[in-house]
Amino acid sequence: MKRRSLTEDPCPVARALDVIGDWWSLLIVRDALEGPRRFGDFQRNLGISKGILAARLRDLVTLGILESRPPADGGTHQDYALTAKGRALFPVIVGLRQWGEDHCYAPDEAYSRLVDSHTGQPVGRLEVRRADGKALACTDALVRHPAKD
Repeated sequence: MKRRSLTEDPCPVARALDVIGDWWSLLIVRDALEGPRRFGDFQRNLGISKGILAARLRDLVTLGILESRPPADGGTHQDYALTAKGRALFPVIVGLRQWGEDHCYAPDEAYSRLVDSHTGQPVGRLEVRRADGKALACTDALVRHPAKD
């Protein structure tokens, strides 16, 4: 089935998924959050084919989520690092992680943990908040759609 573009969709969720909605792209961003990565590092960690990885890296660079740069060690390969646009995906990755922790593991099953690099303490839960700082539940929000001509 051919994927249709969502670049003109009035919903920000749809447009975001059009940019970063496949699992390989999100896993590449997840890995890149740990610092610049080389092609081979991504491939080994993700178990992804070279062709798919090359295509996803190219797309992420074109979209301004990653940048390709010469490595600090002066080698001939390229490093891939997150741009500000890519680093802005951190809360998205944390939200997916926390949802996965809550709904994808048996109670006694081990999984990787996200901790504060300064304290070693677990990262706090993400919450959606009202403008006044109070917690906002999904039942307390609504979507206002643009008027259609």
